This record gives sequence, C-alpha cells and structure tokens, in this order.
Amino acid sequence: MAEVGGAATREHGLPTSLLEGYLTALVDVAVHDRRLTRVEEAHCRALGAEAAQQGVGLPALVDLYMSASRRLWPRLPALVAGARGRPLDPAGLVTVGEAVWRAADTALAALAAGHEEAQREVVRREEAFRREFVDDLLTGRSEVGSLVERAERLGLALAGSHTVTVAATDRPADSGMHLTKWLEDEARVRFGDRGLLVAAKDGRLVSVISSGAAQGREGDGHALAEAAGPAVARLTRRPHWRVGVGRSHPGPRGVLRSYREAVDALEVAERLDLPERVVHARDMLVYRVLLRDEAAISDLVGTVLGPLEGARGGPEALVTTVEAYFADGRNAASAARRLHLSVRAVTYRLQRVRELTGYDPTDPADQLPLMVAVTGARLLDWPATPLSGD
Repeated sequence: MAEVGGAATREHGLPTSLLEGYLTALVDVAVHDRRLTRVEEAHCRALGAEAAQQGVGLPALVDLYMSASRRLWPRLPALVAGARGRPLDPAGLVTVGEAVWRAADTALAALAAGHEEAQREVVRREEAFRREFVDDLLTGRSEVGSLVERAERLGLALAGSHTVTVAATDRPADSGMHLTKWLEDEARVRFGDRGLLVAAKDGRLVSVISSGAAQGREGDGHALAEAAGPAVARLTRRPHWRVGVGRSHPGPRGVLRSYREAVDALEVAERLDLPERVVHARDMLVYRVLLRDEAAISDLVGTVLGPLEGARGGPEALVTTVEAYFADGRNAASAARRLHLSVRAVTYRLQRVRELTGYDPTDPADQLPLMVAVTGARLLDWPATPLSGD
C-alpha cells in the first residue's frame, strides 16, 4: 500500500498525506465485504478539506484517488485471498469489485463535500476580511498602519494616490449580485495590474483605483465610472444610473477623502437632477460651497423665491420655468420646448416671477441672485421641504 500510494502521489505531485488511511480502508472493505464506516467517511471529508486548504483543486484530488484505486486493484485479489486463506472464485472477485468501487464512490463523495465546505469557509473568511477592510478604509476608523498592511493583501498600495468612484441606481447593489467580481475583472482587462478594489457599500458600488498620469475628466476614474455605471444598471436591472467621481488624493486618508467627494457629487447631482450620468467632484465644488452654509442659502431662497408661494398652484412651476430658462441660455423658445409649453406660457411665467419677487429673469443684473436661489432651492428640495426657520 505504501508503494501504491507513493506511486500515485508522485504521478500527480501531491503529498502522500492526502491518501492517509484510504488504501488501508479499501483493502479492509474488500476482505470483509463491507461499506465504509461513518468514521472513515468523516476522515475522507477531513482530507478533502485539507486538500482545499493546501490549494489542491478537486479535479486533481479525484485524479489522485482514482489513480491510487486503479494501482491497488490488480493486487487486491491476492491480498484478499491471503487474508481469507482461500483463492477467490469468479463470483467472489465480482463481490470484491462491487465492494471496492462502492467504497471508492463513497470516499470520493465525502472528499468532494469536505473540499466544498472548506472552499466556502475560505470564501466567507475572505469576504468578511474584505468587508471589514472596506468599512475601515471608507470610514477612517482604523489606524493608517493597519490599513496599509491589510491593503497589500488585496493588491492595493495605499502609499500612492487613488481615485474613488461611487455608482448607484434606484435599487441597492450588494456583493451577492456578483457585481463586484465582474467589474473587477472588466477593469483589470482595461487597466492591467493597477491597484484596484471594488466593493458594495451602503447600496452603492464603490471602486478604488490607483491614479494614473491622466486626471480629471479624461482620467482613469472617469473611464472606470463609465464602465461601472452600465454594469450596475444591467445587473440590478435598472435603466437609470449615475456615478460620482472623487478627485485623486494620496495615502489611506486620501482614499477616504476621494470617496466622500464622490458620494457628495452623486448626492448633489441627484438633488439637482443633473442630466450628466458621470459627475465629477471638481465640477460640484460650487454646490458644496452653497451647502456649507445651509442657513445662508436657506435665507437667500426664502428672500428671493419665497414670494412665489403666493402664486396660484404654488411656486414649483415658476421655479422650474426659471431653471429651464437659465439652463437653455436664457432662450424662452428653447425653454418652452424643454418644458413642453408654448413660448407665450414661458414668457407669462417669467413675468409672474418678476411681479411676485421683484427679480427679473431677463435682466442681467437680477440673473445671479435668481440662479443661485434656484440652485439653492433644488439643493434644499424646496418647496417640497420647508426652509429652515419656516
């Protein structure tokens, strides 16, 4: 049995420990015409788990056991005859064969079960490690040294600069959708061996990529965003998607900063209902400035647009008209097409805004306070949400 086991393991380049007890059990099964015991099955399960932990694939493990069984089979009749003290007749040989191959089948099933359980456990541990690392990285709760050390295990060199993108649809994304692995594979094809991490967090798809030479709109963050958006939309079965792109920053805290910028850009774009699907933090800075002093912007909205609450039907239609008028370069005809109204209706509404507020959308001197006030209204979700102090 040592000779048979040694030959089989040398053929496959695997340790002999993975066959421990198997050939002995086969011989005993053949001699006593029995099945494998529960203890022997449990031992095979443990060997399957051990093989998985050593990185031995299940096909290679099955090949090893089949090779060892095949090498043992020609010697079994003599072994059984010697143990029983009489030669085997043809019927006895058939009985031995049935017992041996039944036992081999049982052993292989136990090996596969043990191997699969161990693989699942490895995946669970890796997923838990990944989730904990991502949470610590994107919340700033962990020490920098710990983050750097754990990042290396995931292929990230946090000493360099990284860009973060955050993709979202109206349906939360989670790692169980196989979305993260798919996007990582796609990104590695495009960006090669660059440091990359993709994870689901707070229902959004977060991607961290080491920054290349090109930055801004043409950088890797933008390219990754254009890949992540359609991917999250397709795999969540939602047609509408948007991706926020943070700026590139160095170090572990730079990743956190870029992530927060990407989230802020995404949320501001949602509030303003911007048409762009990929929004950059650098382009949202002016809105972040407005939101930084919410009391002041709330006061401005109330002062400039508050009188519109006295309009028939409320202020929403008038605010929307001013917003469209400015968005279309102060062109009433273009704004009318955008709003599916007549030019006369748009002109009337702009006149009502002037009458109620004292600010004329067509007067260059009044355009800045009106534009800022309308933008602030969208950021504060006014008039649907009351202004602070109301």
